[in-house]
Amino acid sequence: MGAETRAIAGGQYRQPEKEFIEHLSAGRFMLPKETVSGRFIFPPRVAEPLSGRTSLEWHEASGRGTVYAVTVVHPKAPDTPYNVALIDLAEGPRLMSRVIGVQPDEVVIGMPVMARIIEESFGKVLVFEAISGGAQA
Repeated sequence: MGAETRAIAGGQYRQPEKEFIEHLSAGRFMLPKETVSGRFIFPPRVAEPLSGRTSLEWHEASGRGTVYAVTVVHPKAPDTPYNVALIDLAEGPRLMSRVIGVQPDEVVIGMPVMARIIEESFGKVLVFEAISGGAQA
């Protein structure tokens, strides 16, 4: 993948956060998955946190999730309010992002969402959109 490596005792490892960003830049939402337990990991790491196993492979995420928590940030003018949400992914991990496509105060706990990769001035980022119809993700 061309990810930068860093020396550690006994070898080198890829910087998993850099690899995650490379996947986003290519338009893919990928998560590391531990091959023995099948557990998805976020944030990306060099080892599965519970077992310490380093047998991780990148897999495409479904993108489905549910809002676990949300807050609305009210910056000073001329900027407009936006939400910051914790999203429980269908694969298990929880991550922080924003929910787009609705007013910031319309995002509610339990809302089903779907991941989208959008272009910002500094690069591609992962955000979520509300799933219409309210069906659980």
